[in-house]
Amino acid sequence: MKTVKDHSSASDEELVQGAKKGDTGAFEELVARHRDKIYARAFSMMRNEDEATDLSQEAWVKSWQRLKQFQGESSFGTWMTRIVINLCLDHLRRRKRQRTESIEEMDEESGGVERQMPVVTANPTERLERAELRKRIDEALNLLSHEHRTVLVLHEFEEMEYKEIARTMECSIGTVMSRLFYARRKMAALLANLKSEELR
Repeated sequence: MKTVKDHSSASDEELVQGAKKGDTGAFEELVARHRDKIYARAFSMMRNEDEATDLSQEAWVKSWQRLKQFQGESSFGTWMTRIVINLCLDHLRRRKRQRTESIEEMDEESGGVERQMPVVTANPTERLERAELRKRIDEALNLLSHEHRTVLVLHEFEEMEYKEIARTMECSIGTVMSRLFYARRKMAALLANLKSEELR
């Protein structure tokens, strides 16, 4: 059985093939590469550090169990993101049924949004302004309902099409469009309010 010895230099595709043959080292390398993004996606939907940790860990367990089903139509990272999104949606649906929805404010996980932003900034003030904007976006996201937050995350961060969002959220395309319209309008209003409160 051939396994990739130097996992760090192997491509995701090679690591997936190795992991399918039982090479746990290859799978551990995949986890190391994608762990931050998967956690950040769970956090952006759940807004709760503990739940995001639990659900991202559950996603890794599921991916190991279902690895043989992964055919490579999309990248491994995209496949993993879909798994964690579905777990988050299931969890939110259960929580909604139980009517025990609680919102907690948490700081943005450092491996999430920040990693997608330019590392070099022109001046310290600009970096500070960007951090303030992230903080306001976080606060505004916390105030959205989970339906509106989810549709915003799937469309803006995951760049999913309306049809795919509708299938994932088990609703019509029209519902997706109206939720997205409402979520964007609500976010704009919340961000404006948060900014005006800071200026007082």
